[in-house]
Amino acid sequence: MRRDNPSQGHMALPPTSANAAPVSTGRSDWSTLQRLLPYLWQYKWRVMAALAFMVAAKVANVGVPVLLKQLVDAMNIPAGSAQALLVVPLGLLLAYGGLRLCTSLFTELRELVFAKATEGATRHIALQVFGHLHSLSLRFHLERQTGGMTRDIERGTRGVQSLISYSLYSIVPTLIEVVLVLTLLGTQFDMGYVWITLAALVLYVGFTVVVTEWRTQFRRRMNELESAGQTRAIDSLLNYETVKYFNNELYEATRYDEALQKLRKARLVSQRTLSLLNAGQQLVIATALVLMLWRATNGVVAGELTLGDLVMINAFMIQLYIPLGFLGVLYREIKQSLTDLEKMFSLLEKEREVADAPGAQRLSLDGPPAVRFENVHFAYEPAREILHGVSFEIPAGRTVAVVGPSGSGKSTLARLLYRFYDVSNHGEGGRITIDGQDIAEVTQSSLREAIGIVPQDTVLFNDTIEYNILYGRPEAGHDAAVAAAEAAHIRGFIERLPQGWRTMVGERGLKLSGGEKQRVAIARTLLKNPPILIFDEATSALDSANERAIQAELRQVSKHKTALVIAHRLSTVVDAHEILVLDSGRIVERGRHADLVAQGGAYARMWALQQAGND
Repeated sequence: MRRDNPSQGHMALPPTSANAAPVSTGRSDWSTLQRLLPYLWQYKWRVMAALAFMVAAKVANVGVPVLLKQLVDAMNIPAGSAQALLVVPLGLLLAYGGLRLCTSLFTELRELVFAKATEGATRHIALQVFGHLHSLSLRFHLERQTGGMTRDIERGTRGVQSLISYSLYSIVPTLIEVVLVLTLLGTQFDMGYVWITLAALVLYVGFTVVVTEWRTQFRRRMNELESAGQTRAIDSLLNYETVKYFNNELYEATRYDEALQKLRKARLVSQRTLSLLNAGQQLVIATALVLMLWRATNGVVAGELTLGDLVMINAFMIQLYIPLGFLGVLYREIKQSLTDLEKMFSLLEKEREVADAPGAQRLSLDGPPAVRFENVHFAYEPAREILHGVSFEIPAGRTVAVVGPSGSGKSTLARLLYRFYDVSNHGEGGRITIDGQDIAEVTQSSLREAIGIVPQDTVLFNDTIEYNILYGRPEAGHDAAVAAAEAAHIRGFIERLPQGWRTMVGERGLKLSGGEKQRVAIARTLLKNPPILIFDEATSALDSANERAIQAELRQVSKHKTALVIAHRLSTVVDAHEILVLDSGRIVERGRHADLVAQGGAYARMWALQQAGND
């Protein structure tokens, strides 16, 4: 209660990069609650039952001091009286114990009944955010900061549980108890007790809200620095090899220590303000308790109240002010949970740059399709256009290769065909079609079902080799994975490993060599067996012997498919039905290998340079 814990449901401000994480939309706390309520209302009967148990628990809890008064008054017998041997308030004792038991019993029933609602709402929100993140464009994922974003999601999902726990289990029960206690004080005694209690409550709540709002800037700064340090640490660990290559372990440790030092200073400031808040709260509570007990003691001395009344008032105040002692923490945690939820909900509001058109239909294919690029323009940034009116066709069942210098836009063609980005219109009607169907007018899911890619930079899941191969078609089974591995010339390597197909490949596949990763990528694409294939430098990481063997296999696989081959090494595309030479986003030459060499142009010069290099 008395400590700030940044790992318990606290938010980080957006990282410095505008696109690294969703920016706060300025949504009010009430609108955030409105977004949460539908998730909880799926369990409305559980919510109502939990509220009933909560009220029952508080009624039992307030009944304890009343019975305690009766018990004390019943024992108010002179010493040595014959009644002392006869009056044993057994019924009151049993009732007192029963009420204590009922308080705990109803509280546990409330938590038991509501646990399913809490966990269910958390699951639905987390799943929705996860699905939405996968639906966002490639641009978002290239610009995000993974450490900060995952921290925000983690805090958001915890924020659901924290908000429900603190509000339903703490704030609402306390309010019910306050109403019950004030009612009993006003009916059993004079209104002075009520006014003292109300004045203390108003002063306590006002002080708590004002100071907590003031402290928010320090909490936010602390969380911002925590997320920045988290992002820096994860980025460094993901680039472990680069750190080793340049012997920069000390440099990375120094950068991380700078972040930790800033975080330490921010935490100290936050702790000092927390201590101020706690001291002020306790001063208000102590003053109210002294005033109440002074008034009750005077009543006992004047004969207006019994000892049981004094005990009951004292018990009421203790029961009331103990939960109030947590109000500062509760208010801060609820505000923080609302902010965390707002941050996660803003992820759900992040617009999809590439979205299915209204009424989009599935891509309809009867066999290997024809693919056409028609006057395609594209720019990652408005001021720097990558493709300038590119037009070409890949006939059904044929292979077209695209070659050219780095940065000419070759890989951009594959990204556009996958519809990771949409074609820039420029008012010139550029589009990409598959069998005459504009890919912007079909569903992305059906489009990507029809395409398989072997990327230049292969990234694998931190799972087994078999899992990564089967990722091309998860339901295919072990035998299909073996056949695909055989075609990709990696089966022998896998079966020689100590753990064989169950070998873990490590983070991003770092336990495998570049060539081994590339052959796994080839195997999973062959397993998917789509009608359209994209080979983006598919054999660039292989040695010459394996490259020739796999190239022969890829040519065999591509015979009855529509294939786009992106290559630097011209020797891998000499058999293509057409070769396009791309330079600065424009097609400068096209034709078959022999014709292009004979022309003596850009392709012939690249061929001569590569042949000289091979020699």
